[in-house]
Amino acid sequence: MKKSALFVGALCALAFSIPSVAAAKNATVTVANQSEWEIHQFFLSPADTDKWGADQLSEEVIGTGENFKLTEIPCDTYDVKLVDEDGDECVVQAVDICGGKGTWTITSKELVACQVNSEGEEEEEGEGEGEEK
Repeated sequence: MKKSALFVGALCALAFSIPSVAAAKNATVTVANQSEWEIHQFFLSPADTDKWGADQLSEEVIGTGENFKLTEIPCDTYDVKLVDEDGDECVVQAVDICGGKGTWTITSKELVACQVNSEGEEEEEGEGEGEEK
């Protein structure tokens, strides 16, 4: 299921803050976790597909105050799913990976807003036939 929230604003900032290299086919993104929660999983899915790729963190965790560098990410528009230490998920749609600066900062405010909005969407999807990503 795709979820969005005020967290979309943060990921829009990501879309404009990743290095732009016209000839490059891959991008590098530093994810800075300035939230109160560890990030345990980070998934990408090309926006035009319904399947998540592998966990970009593998066995890693982005602790509070820590950074993680995603490298060799093919330039594309992605949906992004973050899972924090409590298992809360945030999904942000249509993030352009090839534009702007190279750091994306995640804050507590954004994660809480995403969780609150995602819970409302889960209830709505439970009433109908929601598709899971």
